[in-house]
Amino acid sequence: MRPEPHDTESDARLARHVLREGSEPAFRTLYRRHSPALYQFVLRLLGSVSEAEDVVQDTWIRVVEGLPRFRWDASFRTWLLGIGLNRSREILRKACRSRGEAPLEIEPELPAPPLVERIDLEDAIQALPRGYRAVFLLHDVEGLTHDEIASDLGISAGTSKSQLYFARRVLRSHLKPKGVSHER
Repeated sequence: MRPEPHDTESDARLARHVLREGSEPAFRTLYRRHSPALYQFVLRLLGSVSEAEDVVQDTWIRVVEGLPRFRWDASFRTWLLGIGLNRSREILRKACRSRGEAPLEIEPELPAPPLVERIDLEDAIQALPRGYRAVFLLHDVEGLTHDEIASDLGISAGTSKSQLYFARRVLRSHLKPKGVSHER
């Protein structure tokens, strides 16, 4: 038996089985199919393994509760990541309030930080300001459009494009070898 392709149609078929029959195998298939990407996404946003694990579990609970209302206007994965993003933002806002910091919002343009030898991509992504990081991950890693990002983050598509531009610029400055200029 060939594995079912990973697409919206097969996700919808599995979701119907979960809703109509309470099918545990269908749920497990959805969970195994989408949890690795969800986990990587929230881990990159939060930077904490334990918080990311908690968010994945909370997200799936919210998915099961919200599945009867899901209209399939977007892909299941986009919806799932949106729920994970919102849960992550709740955690970040709570942490910021407890430290007296500004919550995850639009980031101002920041000067590039000093270069560090042999920095890897994950470290560079973690070093991004939260707003840049969220847009970068949603667009360049998860493949969402600027309109989808704008809807998920409550910002304009233009702001999403701007945040992505600055995120990429900061990442390039982190990752370029010493003595090499990317400015044109």
